[in-house]
Amino acid sequence: MAELESLETAAEHERILREIESTDTACIGPTLRSVYDGEEHGRFMEKLEARIRNHDREIEKMCNFHYQGFVDSITELLKVRGEAQKLKNQVTDTNRKLQSEGKELIIAMEELKQCRLQQRNISATVDKLTLCLPVLEMYSKLREQMKSKRHYPALKTLEHLEHTYLPQVSHYRFCKVMVDNIPKLREEIKEVSMSDLKDFLESIRKHSDKIGETAMKQAQQQRNLDNIVSQHPRISGGKKSKKEACAGSDLEVKNTSPMSEQDSGILDVEDEEEDDEVPGAQELVDFSPVYRCLHIYSVLGARETFENYYRKQRRKQARLVLQPPSNMHETLDGYRKYFNQIVGFFVVEDHILHTTQGLVNRAYIDELWEMALSKTIAALRTHSSYCSDPSLVLDLKNLIVLFADTLQGYGFPVNQLFDMLLEIQDQYSETLLKKWSGVFRNILDSDNYSPIPVTNEEIYKKMVGQFPFQDAELEKQPFPKKFPFSEFVPKVYNQIKEFIYACLKFSEDLHLSSTEVDDMIRKSTNLLLTRTLSNCLQNVIKRKNVGLTELVQIIINTTHLEKSCKFLEEFITNITNVLPETVHTTKLYGTTTFKDARHAAEEEIYTNLNQKIDQFLQLADYDWMALEPGSRASDYLVDLIGFLRSTFAVFTHLPGDVDAHSTMSGKVAQTACMSACKHLSTSLMQLLLEAEVRQLTLGALQQFNLDVEECEQFARSGPVPGFQGDTLQLAFIDLRQLLDLFIQWDWSTYLADYGQPTCKYLRVNPTTALVLLEKISRVMRDTSRKNNVFAQFRKNERDKQKLIDTVAKQLRGLINSHHS
Repeated sequence: MAELESLETAAEHERILREIESTDTACIGPTLRSVYDGEEHGRFMEKLEARIRNHDREIEKMCNFHYQGFVDSITELLKVRGEAQKLKNQVTDTNRKLQSEGKELIIAMEELKQCRLQQRNISATVDKLTLCLPVLEMYSKLREQMKSKRHYPALKTLEHLEHTYLPQVSHYRFCKVMVDNIPKLREEIKEVSMSDLKDFLESIRKHSDKIGETAMKQAQQQRNLDNIVSQHPRISGGKKSKKEACAGSDLEVKNTSPMSEQDSGILDVEDEEEDDEVPGAQELVDFSPVYRCLHIYSVLGARETFENYYRKQRRKQARLVLQPPSNMHETLDGYRKYFNQIVGFFVVEDHILHTTQGLVNRAYIDELWEMALSKTIAALRTHSSYCSDPSLVLDLKNLIVLFADTLQGYGFPVNQLFDMLLEIQDQYSETLLKKWSGVFRNILDSDNYSPIPVTNEEIYKKMVGQFPFQDAELEKQPFPKKFPFSEFVPKVYNQIKEFIYACLKFSEDLHLSSTEVDDMIRKSTNLLLTRTLSNCLQNVIKRKNVGLTELVQIIINTTHLEKSCKFLEEFITNITNVLPETVHTTKLYGTTTFKDARHAAEEEIYTNLNQKIDQFLQLADYDWMALEPGSRASDYLVDLIGFLRSTFAVFTHLPGDVDAHSTMSGKVAQTACMSACKHLSTSLMQLLLEAEVRQLTLGALQQFNLDVEECEQFARSGPVPGFQGDTLQLAFIDLRQLLDLFIQWDWSTYLADYGQPTCKYLRVNPTTALVLLEKISRVMRDTSRKNNVFAQFRKNERDKQKLIDTVAKQLRGLINSHHS
């Protein structure tokens, strides 16, 4: 078995050796690995050594076989080497001789070669320079033009350079540099021209107010000229119209070519004297940067980019211009500067519209104007609402009219501005009303509420000239005499006229018809009368310290002011030339103000009298348990009657014409006296029936009767003339019948005749009689308990109490039947 394995191993080693001999050395690795993978690599090494020794012996045999031929070959080579050395020496000598003899020739040929080369280079250089010099000159010219900011000529030079000169010398490196720089130069021209445009836009933004101020001065001069021409048609000449001014500016623009080298911005123009002609708005502006930049961008094929940029920047500037300062409403200069900037902006845009083709168009201008109009109107509404000074509002109105007329002259629609002015007119009317409220308050507060004394004819005529008053009776009276009204009447009348004049001032230049002006004035005057003057009069009437004399004088004054309203109607008609009979004409209904004031004064008189009566009644101190009455009326009531007599005596001594006297001293005095008597009667009745007075003696009732008789005596004495019969005494009829019923103890008559029209005690209410009867009954019950010792008194009182109970029962029956 071991022998078999050794044979297999030997065969394997033989195979590996053959593979090693026949295989490429790069692939021998796997073969050698198979040797090391086996376990007999020692024996393999022995066989490998044996194989190497066999090959060495074979090599040695082959070398021994060919050795003689090798030796012969070496011998022949040694012989050839000697001959070769001789040949080399001969060639070297020949070459040395040749070099020595041709050296001079070579030098001459080299010199000739260099000369010919230089001639050829010079000729080529001249030719090339002939081509390159125009290019360089053109490029130098381009640089010079750009340095001197002649951008449009530079752009033309650049086009010639690019399309005519550079293609001829395009293979030169400096030309390639130029070609590479051309886009940069073109961009540089664009940027520089755009920079000029930006400077122009910035300058325009800063000087818009100056441009607008100039344009508005032109509009003002034109309006003044139109007014002069309308007044004197034969006068001609003067300033150019706006269209002529625009035509002149167009001519100026045509003469200002895009090649203009003037700097951008606003031209300096010194302030002119007032008498000198105001320079045209376009004369203040150098528009050449816009034209140059537009032309450059058009040539470069970027016109649309330029148009978009210009419009975008101007829109931004428009928004800045339309943003009003926060304190604009404080002064007129704030509004003026705001308007100047807006006008300046649109004057520039209008000029650009008419002097360029397509940079801005009408749609763009209209869009900007719509935005400007809405923002301007909104700003004016907001800021004008803060104005409390009518003079400032009026100046603002005039400024808005000038602003609108200026822009209308440039073709912008301004109807919305005039519509807005009608809104401001309402506010102006409000500020006037506030101002006149203070004026009226001062007049009313400073008035002495006494008739105006007149000492001579001159003063009389002066007063009649101030206030339309005619009274034949007063004219006949000798001096000194008095007007029936106090000083506030002519002052208020003249202030109303001043108010009408102030309203008229606002309507000027608003392009309103006479009817519209008349309607506006009448509406405002109605507000002045019905609201402002009415409130002032009401406040005066309601003041705590106002006396009856002042109230009566107010009644007289308001009567005369009411009569003067027809003269105010005529005054308005004269200044507006619109007859009151015209259709849709607003009527002057403010006369109700004076009626209301008069009624309020009358009510205040009645209220004051009643309050005085209440003050006296608070002094009443009745002894409701008195057994016997006093000898005369109560002191408080005597004082009260004395006050009423002196008060109504004032009414009978008022000055004035017949109508005023009869009206004031008659109707008002009668009503006041009747009101006072009724209030006194009612208050006395309440005093008698007061719930706190639970017991009442007949003696106290008799004392109360003395007071009522004092009141009746006052009524009979005729404190105010004009009452017929016992009309004034009827104010106390309820008290009189009630007191007579109890004092006379005439219950049989009352109960028998109750409900009949001819009843003696018709004004006595059973409920009132029952309340009073119960108070007397309580006194009798208390007296009965105290006097129960005396039988004879107890019987009489018991009979009287029984009668009272019977009457009370019958009164309750009347009350129940009446309610059912």
